[in-house]
Amino acid sequence: MSGNFYQFSARSLQGKEISMEEYKGKVILVVNTASKCGFTPQYEGLENLYQKYKDKGLVILGFPCNQFGNQEPGTEKEIAEGCLINYGVSFQMFSKIEVNGAGEHPIYKFLKKSLSGFLGSKIRWNFTKFLIDSEGKPVKRFASVTKPEQLQEDIEKLLK
Repeated sequence: MSGNFYQFSARSLQGKEISMEEYKGKVILVVNTASKCGFTPQYEGLENLYQKYKDKGLVILGFPCNQFGNQEPGTEKEIAEGCLINYGVSFQMFSKIEVNGAGEHPIYKFLKKSLSGFLGSKIRWNFTKFLIDSEGKPVKRFASVTKPEQLQEDIEKLLK
């Protein structure tokens, strides 16, 4: 798939269309999230990563998804409040999307084509993570079980 990450846009939880161009020159971590998942506490780890590296050029983009075990059933308002109240999330969250199948978001189509996972390109569960370099090129994919703090080394390499 040609092009890079900056050709896409997505709607924020607040309903604003955001172009990925806004993140040009930044290291980007894209994560599909859910509020009622065993991995949901990773929000805290993601927020810690964001706080530690945001001034050095890291952005984290969260994409809520309800395709795995119905673990993101809430409205956009409920998702926003849950992220903020329970985990103090301050990184950019987007409106609920699909990451697999006919309705999958173009960003995920691009990321999955760029970086297939262990069992093909399909997203297996919530909190799959994609690391994108400062030129918009996807460089690494991490499984749900990979804790945010385990990404520090890879992020630091890209921020240099």
